[in-house]
Amino acid sequence: MAWWNKLFGADESSRIDYYDEGLDLLADGQLHEALTSFRLALKEQPGDPVILQQIAIAYTRIGMTDEAAKTYRHVLSKDPAASGARYGLAFLLLRAGQRDEAARHLRAFLDNPPLGDDAVQHVSYARETLDQLAGSQGPAVPAVNDELS
Repeated sequence: MAWWNKLFGADESSRIDYYDEGLDLLADGQLHEALTSFRLALKEQPGDPVILQQIAIAYTRIGMTDEAAKTYRHVLSKDPAASGARYGLAFLLLRAGQRDEAARHLRAFLDNPPLGDDAVQHVSYARETLDQLAGSQGPAVPAVNDELS
């Protein structure tokens, strides 16, 4: 791991991109290691909402949903238009049974959806979930779809 090399005196000329390292580790399922890399990236770019959202994703996958929700809320306090935070928080709230607040975040997500091919499935899933919530067809608690990057 790059942070380990830096700790033990790796050459400073080969600057470490902790964020990219965190993404790779997250993709490999090395969740705690990814979290460490994202935290190091955050030290280099304090308050960066993109890094914070990745930290929230890692927390969610680890099962630390309270920390994930708190992190998403922190992102939204800095940037109310952060669609990834709206999306991730909505599904955490839905799993916690907070349907009204989840629907509010889904509507805000859909009011300002992300663009691109990667976002299409998330936008579609958010619409379907919101439709289910609006229809009140029993306890609509869909499985959590991966958060936006």
